[in-house]
Amino acid sequence: METKKADLSSLKIDRSNSDHNSGGGKKIIINTAVTLLVIILLFTAGYFGWGKIFDPGEEIKLTSAVMISPSQSNAVLTASGYVVAQRKASVASKATGRLVYLGVVEGDPVLKDQIIGRLEDDDVKAQLAQTQATLKLYEADLMDVESNYKRMKELYEAKVSPEKDLITAEAQYKRILASIELAKAQVQSAEIAVEYTLIRAPFSGTVLTKNADVGEIVSPLGASSTSRAAVVSMADMTSLQVEADVSESNIERLKPRQECEITLDAYPGSRYAGYVDKIVPTADRSKATVLVKVAFKNYDKRVLPEMSAKVLFLNEAVQEEALTAKPILVVPKAATAVRDSKIVVYKVVDNSAVEVAVTTGKESGNDIEITSGLSDGDKVIEKVTDKIQNGTKIKIL
Repeated sequence: METKKADLSSLKIDRSNSDHNSGGGKKIIINTAVTLLVIILLFTAGYFGWGKIFDPGEEIKLTSAVMISPSQSNAVLTASGYVVAQRKASVASKATGRLVYLGVVEGDPVLKDQIIGRLEDDDVKAQLAQTQATLKLYEADLMDVESNYKRMKELYEAKVSPEKDLITAEAQYKRILASIELAKAQVQSAEIAVEYTLIRAPFSGTVLTKNADVGEIVSPLGASSTSRAAVVSMADMTSLQVEADVSESNIERLKPRQECEITLDAYPGSRYAGYVDKIVPTADRSKATVLVKVAFKNYDKRVLPEMSAKVLFLNEAVQEEALTAKPILVVPKAATAVRDSKIVVYKVVDNSAVEVAVTTGKESGNDIEITSGLSDGDKVIEKVTDKIQNGTKIKIL
């Protein structure tokens, strides 16, 4: 084979790729330097306190300023419920007919057996008159039949009249007596029918609602969609009690005759003395509660059925001055702090603590009275620590 000579003069070094790689290396160095510079700046900013910008803030809970009665500190348990009349009724007629008279409206007082309504009664009164007339006819016949029976008896005993005449007279006499008894029963039945057209109050009380109007058909069972069952509903206003649901886990704190203080939501400034009248011996499995009935020691006409109420179950008897004393505004003592010789609390505005100067009064358990600076329902930080100052960033839990 022929060996060719290599032309060394044609050989050259290609520097194009080398230049490209050199440029990429410079970029890597620059990017790394920028990254390090950013890290150094962030570290420096954190060192000098600029990291507060990224601080989520102090974690706190809020509580509300609330109005409480002087008895609150003596309470072992609080529950909510409703005023319920223990004696109430939906008054209906005993017969079916058209209502022609209704003599009461909502709020009217009624006495036991008072006639409050009447149904159409022409037919039953006519039936009563007929049975009474029949009875009088039988009573008139009785005189003749009885006289004839006595005469036949005397004649038979004198052996003037045969026995069969006596038997016939006796049968007529007994038949009239039976007819009279039947007529009396029919009269009594007709009188009851007339009485059933009268709607009477079952006990003394107050009319709560009027459920029917004159001209409507009423029925004892509301037999159809066009008939009314109850004409009025009424309640004995002397039997009002508060029925409250108490959690099963707290029922052991209560006992019969335990002293209570009752406050109606409608009249938050008025309080009533009461006591535990009955702890119903069964639980509501769906709510895990036990029904407790709290009786009033005394109350006024403002207390009405179905009003919502709050009950304080107390360790001691309610003092008269405690019932008349005005409620006080309180917050937890831990919500207050001393700053620059002032007592303050902290509200939260735009996720920052805002200092509010307050004046305080007497302490009540874990609470303290606020006499100025806050209003009922205002929310403040529940527990103030040294870390919380005016303007401190806050995170609400």
